[in-house]
Amino acid sequence: MKPINLIAAASIALLASSPAVLAEECNAAGTVGTAGSASAGGTSASSVGTAGTCRTDGGTTSSIGSGGSAATTDGKAQSKTHINDNGDKLKAQTKAQAVDQGTFSKSRTKTSTDGDTLQSTTRTMSHVPGEKPVKSTTGQKIILPEE
Repeated sequence: MKPINLIAAASIALLASSPAVLAEECNAAGTVGTAGSASAGGTSASSVGTAGTCRTDGGTTSSIGSGGSAATTDGKAQSKTHINDNGDKLKAQTKAQAVDQGTFSKSRTKTSTDGDTLQSTTRTMSHVPGEKPVKSTTGQKIILPEE
């Protein structure tokens, strides 16, 4: 018997002998997400964040994600994402910024889940020297119902 067939046969035998794991239905669940984008001159910046929670009889499971990007034709651009896992609390923050001389664009998204509360907020701003800054804020908050 060829080694590849032997590995495949062993894998099938292992899967067949494993106990079935059944998924539990959520007693309460929710998702949140926000995103934003800003641009001015030759700069642009975007960020996004999303979180979800599922509460079952066996406990609570949560997930979180965040990311961003920034671009400029001649200046500097940077994007940073930080995710903090503290037990049943998840927090994510993304900052993206592009600067070209005095013109800039920036976007920041903060997202969190704390067992029963999910929240996400995105703030953007762009500015060209001599003009009024353009700002925007979007937010979403969900509180799961009590059991």
